[in-house]
Amino acid sequence: MPQSLLTVNKLTVTFGQSKVVDNISFEIRPGETFALVGESGSGKSITALSVLRLLPNNAQMRATSIVLQEQDLLNIPEIDFCQLRGRRIGLIFQDPMSSLNPVMTIGQQIAEVLHIHFQLSKSETNQRVLELLQQVEIPEPERRIHEYPHQLSGGQRQRVMIAIALAGKPDLLIADEPTTALDVTIQAQILDLLKNLQQQTGMALWLISHDLALVSNIADRIAVMQKGKIVETASIAEFFHQAQHPYSLKLLAALPKMESCMGRPEQAKSALLSVEKFKVYYPIRKGIFKRVVGHIKAVDGVDFELHSGSTLALVGESGCGKTSLGKGLLNLIPAEAGRVLFAGVDMTQLSGETLRRQRAEMQIVFQDPFAAMNPRMLVGDIIAEGLRALRAEISKQAMQNRVAELLLQVDLPVEAALRYPHEFSGGQRQRICIARALAVEPKLIICDEPTSALDVSVQAQIIELLKNLQKQQGLSYLLITHNLGVVAEMADEVAVMYQGKIVERGAVEQVLLRPQHEYTKTLLAAVPQLQTT
Repeated sequence: MPQSLLTVNKLTVTFGQSKVVDNISFEIRPGETFALVGESGSGKSITALSVLRLLPNNAQMRATSIVLQEQDLLNIPEIDFCQLRGRRIGLIFQDPMSSLNPVMTIGQQIAEVLHIHFQLSKSETNQRVLELLQQVEIPEPERRIHEYPHQLSGGQRQRVMIAIALAGKPDLLIADEPTTALDVTIQAQILDLLKNLQQQTGMALWLISHDLALVSNIADRIAVMQKGKIVETASIAEFFHQAQHPYSLKLLAALPKMESCMGRPEQAKSALLSVEKFKVYYPIRKGIFKRVVGHIKAVDGVDFELHSGSTLALVGESGCGKTSLGKGLLNLIPAEAGRVLFAGVDMTQLSGETLRRQRAEMQIVFQDPFAAMNPRMLVGDIIAEGLRALRAEISKQAMQNRVAELLLQVDLPVEAALRYPHEFSGGQRQRICIARALAVEPKLIICDEPTSALDVSVQAQIIELLKNLQKQQGLSYLLITHNLGVVAEMADEVAVMYQGKIVERGAVEQVLLRPQHEYTKTLLAAVPQLQTT
């Protein structure tokens, strides 16, 4: 057995009376990929921050030892530890946009690591920055080096984060949910990149994730965390062949399966939503007077139908126009051309109060529930907001009763109405947003990536909730997603979107199991499959 690179002995982290990490021990070997998996709140990220001694001030940490290559990290003075972070241990955070400095160029942010850890001249630093951008396969690195984070796509920003982490030539790279919010093709590229970089540099990779399919494709060993404890540790082959702990079995059972779409009966239903030659363009403005010199064709002549009581999934890569289409249908952004017939009424011809009344029957659940709610409002007021706007005649007691009914409908306690959004987990916040969408009794809900940032067990709960609500209330869903496993679990039909156009549409089983278009085949090939041997 190879000597350990990192050994953690009996680590415990508490916040006040709450024990977030509970007496855990594990090791990471040189050159291996070690995966730490579990639900949100299980203590995965806190464990990594403990090793790096980056815990907030209100956290208390104790451990027998945390040893990196025979050096106990607990005994190193903070001034010396600053030289170790980024040099011997690198870290890729989950959200690159919030981790990158918006007022510094990409080149400056990578160079910052080089200035701290290496004695390089200006020309050597610039050369090394270009090498790192080439290493993480950023296109046109000579141009990108002068750009800012907001000018890059999500996948490119994650590559920049990897370049910053690699700048110090670390022995151990910690990747905290590095692909959570990325679509399947970009996720596959990032995983391939990490594998290749590991082979080139010989570094060990500590992968923190809730995606078991992803983990099965890249990791050598796995440790499962539940409520601050490591409940199972095994090689990847052992874990996926014969997992032992009940919680591990629960996680595996919660994975959405592509085969679940098989044998789903097709039912003849009337069209609730008909979209014809629909276009959403964004103007390109240049010059001192910001004149329009062209357009970005986000949605370019789309046609489809959505039937009553059914789910149409809209899939494709980030930037293909999915969210623009969803917002355009609700008139949240102006359409360039086309018709949107909802229950026989052309929404594009309505305005003012007439549009507001008709749009009440079409609601949306956004991707990020926390950003979609006012943090200063109580949950009860957030859910009741639509009722106040559209049903001014409703009494205060009737409104409170309706809010209580909606909370129970989405499996939340009635007392949740008196709390604020920050007091809930990600899955609970998404339930609140679903309750808010249901408040005005819509016929159609547009679900924009409703489970993309949720772990597998919470994702399974939200999918089950949406399916049950559909059965009980006859709801129709336009499901915007890049997760094809969720599509297989929920959808009746699928429309595949590429560069603003729908390139393939049909029944879910036909599109997912017998795709016709080359782009659909590329999407499906990029979906990580469980590797059980």
